[in-house]
Amino acid sequence: MRYPRDLLGHGPSSRIAWPGEARIAVQFVVNYEEGGENCVLHGDAASEAFLSEIVGAQAWPGQRHWNMESIYEYGARAGFWRLHRLFSERQVPVTVYGVATALKRSPAQVAAMQEAGWEIASHGLKWIEHKDFDIERERAEIAEAIRLHTIVTGERPRGWYSGRCSANTLDLVAETGGFDYVSDSYADDLPYWHEHAGRHQLVIPYTLDANDMRFATAQGFNSGDQFFSYLKDSFDVLYAEGAAGSPKMMSIGLHCRLVGRPGRAAALARFLDYVKGHEKVWLARRIDIARYWTETYPFQPNENRPSRLSEETFVDRFGGVFEHSSWIAKRAFAGELSPATDTATGLHAALTAVFREASEEERLAVLKAHPDLAGKLAEAKRLTESSTEEQASAGLDAVTDHERERFRALNSAYVEKFGFPFIMAVKGRSKDEILAAFETRIDNDRETEFDSACRQVERIALLRLRDMLPD
Repeated sequence: MRYPRDLLGHGPSSRIAWPGEARIAVQFVVNYEEGGENCVLHGDAASEAFLSEIVGAQAWPGQRHWNMESIYEYGARAGFWRLHRLFSERQVPVTVYGVATALKRSPAQVAAMQEAGWEIASHGLKWIEHKDFDIERERAEIAEAIRLHTIVTGERPRGWYSGRCSANTLDLVAETGGFDYVSDSYADDLPYWHEHAGRHQLVIPYTLDANDMRFATAQGFNSGDQFFSYLKDSFDVLYAEGAAGSPKMMSIGLHCRLVGRPGRAAALARFLDYVKGHEKVWLARRIDIARYWTETYPFQPNENRPSRLSEETFVDRFGGVFEHSSWIAKRAFAGELSPATDTATGLHAALTAVFREASEEERLAVLKAHPDLAGKLAEAKRLTESSTEEQASAGLDAVTDHERERFRALNSAYVEKFGFPFIMAVKGRSKDEILAAFETRIDNDRETEFDSACRQVERIALLRLRDMLPD
């Protein structure tokens, strides 16, 4: 069974590079939703109830909510122009998430966006909830959003963000095609590639934490100082990571009716000035980041990843990781494979879980499947390829007559006492270290040594996987 969520991502240290050796890419989004929100004038069943100054707002079925409407109108009439001045005066590039119906109702604002060189990405047809849409209805809404956006702006949108999306949104946008990126994800500090139905789509994750929406949510920002402090701390951490060789991206989400209020706009202005006071900062639109990423880190198809293999191929490739015990690979395949198991560490965890869950008799059979060290099978050159390489790396293929006799005596005594061969992950060890461990462990009781042997089997499996897969 394949688990579709990717909980690994770029891993512990993503060694990417931004243009000009920038330590951080900073991206500002202005959400333009005013005139596209839920409203009975727009044919919706009820008024808007999301992201306003009204504490505990509720939708009013079949009625206009005058206060809600006027709060949204503030964003278009006053907040937008305040943000437009702040960014234009500082020459900071902006991406707009534009709701198509909102853009259509605001031609002056659209013209100002275009004159400033702002990117206008699609924020859907209307600023409404999509979680209960069936696939065909949402597909039709996406198509209509693209059509209307193109008419209003003169250009097809190259970026997409629904925001109030469904579980199908990302896949539907990928199916639609023609988008340089989609941002309906909060999964990372860097872009990544999403695959669906034979297509690949760049995802540039967005943010809900470095976002002025928290002025309108419980336990959010109460003052501009809190907003500024949070943005500054976020920037400082990411900037330091970039200075240490692991650059990231910082997204800041803004709304005309929220941060466009004077007391909050002051905090945004301070943050803009703070960012511009640092060197090696790439201020970019999302489309710029998308195009750079696509050119520099293009999609790399890899159907040989463990989670993508057929059962037959998977077992053939990994069935020998635990010596002569392909049943472990079969059970792991029948379990849960995902992108997290496509690395040596991840696949080792999956295989090891099967081994640890097995009965004592099954684990004993795995121990017995291992050859003696410097034993008869080695002399007869009948070891598996992996065992041959491992024993050779420790010099066990070139023992003296005296060492051979010592290994034979210890092997015989060990098997007689415990009922399974002495097992040790010998890669990188010397003959003296191996003999010393042999002579120490042979004095253990059976329970202790059974556990030690199992741990060594797991260690051998990990070393083998590291030769087969990246980590």
